Amino acid sequence: MAKNAIQFQPGMSLPAFLERYGTEAQCREALMRMRWPGGFRCPHCGYAGHCQLRGRPVLQCIRCKHQASLTAGTLFARTHLPLRIWFLAIYLLTPHKNGISALSLRRQLGVNANTAWLIKHKLMQAMIERDDTKPLAGIVQLDDAYWGGERHGGSTGRGSPGKTPFVAAVQITAEGFPMAMRMDVVPGFRKTALAQWAQRHLAPGTAVVSDGLNCFPGVTTADCTHVPLVTGGGPASVAHPMFQWVNTVLGNVKNALHGTYHALKPKYLQRYLSEFCYRFNRRFKLQDLIPRLIYAAAHTPPLPYRLLTLDGLAG
Repeated sequence: MAKNAIQFQPGMSLPAFLERYGTEAQCREALMRMRWPGGFRCPHCGYAGHCQLRGRPVLQCIRCKHQASLTAGTLFARTHLPLRIWFLAIYLLTPHKNGISALSLRRQLGVNANTAWLIKHKLMQAMIERDDTKPLAGIVQLDDAYWGGERHGGSTGRGSPGKTPFVAAVQITAEGFPMAMRMDVVPGFRKTALAQWAQRHLAPGTAVVSDGLNCFPGVTTADCTHVPLVTGGGPASVAHPMFQWVNTVLGNVKNALHGTYHALKPKYLQRYLSEFCYRFNRRFKLQDLIPRLIYAAAHTPPLPYRLLTLDGLAG
């Protein structure tokens, strides 16, 4: 039987990673190329001539003497960790289909728990911001979902306070092959909420296929067409061919999150959902996953702890 070409890609092995990013000098050189692909330009006067100061990891413009840090303005800004530790964290995060917990990251990087948590959440935020620039288009399967369960003694069903609502969307080809997906936390399943989501994450002209939930026609306000299919619920609705891929990825992500993380706070759910989507959307070229996330981190603004823990930042 023929092997799945995507599933059996070689990816980047650990020896290959260490050969490419194993030293601090290699990591700095890689970050330099990604920040200034055409060569360094002084952010103050635009001059290309510069020198590296001895004893300080900064670049100084030869003309105006302005000093620029390699990490300033990036996700690595003000870090006390070597870049090689950050790059190793990127390597550990990207190939794991089900994700890696901050606890496991802590053990493998040799850092404390708070540092591991910060590294993971900063990198997940970079994933969010990168995918936010790539709206879905063409044909999109859309479904509603919840994370979490009813609290003991509380109300049950859709309105349970222990559940966090989110939407799952999968872009498919005309032949029904999945190309990209999004999962986004929403304030609730109302037309206004879906309209705002569609305006942000769907390209005009997208054909959206969903079940008959009353909120989904809200996507038409984003210049999208909407095809509702009333499935009636139950096992038959899950098996409907028009919702095959969105139901598949929903099952996969829920199993992955339950299996990898002991506790997941609702305020950070968006980052965990987006991490799963980020890998899925780049599964066609596994060898590029690591340099692409390094590039994303190099072009993501600094995220101090106070911003990283704000409610709503992950969404």
